[in-house]
Parts: sequence; structure tokens; C-alpha cells
Amino acid sequence: MTLYLDLLRHGETELGGGLRGSLDDALTAKGWEQMRSAVVERGPWDRLISSPLQRCALFAQELGARLNLPVSLEKDLQELHFGAWEGQSAAALMQTDAEGLGLFWADPYRFTPPEGETVSDFSKRVLGAVSRLHQAYAGERVLLISHGGVMRLLLAQARGLPREQLLNVEVGHAGLFSLHVAADGVLTEGA
Repeated sequence: MTLYLDLLRHGETELGGGLRGSLDDALTAKGWEQMRSAVVERGPWDRLISSPLQRCALFAQELGARLNLPVSLEKDLQELHFGAWEGQSAAALMQTDAEGLGLFWADPYRFTPPEGETVSDFSKRVLGAVSRLHQAYAGERVLLISHGGVMRLLLAQARGLPREQLLNVEVGHAGLFSLHVAADGVLTEGA
């Protein structure tokens, strides 16, 4: 049986752009509005699953209360941990670690930010969580509220992109995408 998985990225955060990773930034008023607008006339969903970071979880709790839906937090759907790069912008990293940033952008599976999580470990963590969601909720339509990296990973898998193209997947604030998760774990993009 198929799991219908809608992916919603969090909106704009108070500390702005850059590599937020495991930092627990709050949404701005604009970020809240971006997310509220993204879900208008979407769904219906059977449940909401969210990263536990507040930029995702607080919106999930608000939406769950408004729609009277169960909300679960899933720690394995948190963003990639960027280690020493957390909180830094690409512009700042160009000044301090241009070589590392270039290597990461060229193939994030082959280069890990200093003290960061490998993309291979991140991939195993995220895909493991999606597999558990399929086992628990096959046949349902679930809204997953998460992060750009999580969504890039899942969309790249669904689109059959080579791993070097992971960071080429565009996912804006409050971007909403739909995936089908088949019983064998194969991901396909579609409504």
C-alpha cells in the first residue's frame, strides 16, 4: 500500500538564511504567514508529522489543533547537522572555508563540514524515518513538516537524481511538494 506524503518546508526564520542545521530558530511573522498560506485549500491529511525543531513543530501543533489532527514529532526528520558551519552563510564560509564549501557543493556525500553529520548518515536517518512512517501509516495522506535538506534528499531520490545533484534541488521557504512512498520504499513525485 502507498503512503501519500506531502512535504512542507518551514518558513522564514528569525536568524535568517545560512546553514541553520540543528539550531532551533523561531519563525518570523512572515514565516508563519508563508506556512499558513502554503496549506490553504490543501489536504485533507490524516495526520501531521514534524521535525521537533520549533520552526516546524510550532506550526504543526497550530495546524493540528485547527484541523483536529494528530501531531507527532520525529527527531530523525531534523535538518542535517552542519557542525562548525552551523549558523554561517555561504558568503561567510567563502571567506573562511571556500575550499570546503566548494567541495561540499560539488558532492555533499564526499565532503562533510567540520564536526558535521555525513550526508550518508543523514540519508540513512531520514530514509529510515520515512520507512517507519510507511509501516505505520500506509494508505494515509500525511503532511510532513520539515527542512530544506530533508526535502532535497527525498525529492532527489524521487526524481532519480545523481547524488552530486542533491543541492541543486530547489526548495523555498514554505515549499510544498507531494510524494508517494511505495511498499518497497520507492519514492515518486506526484499529487
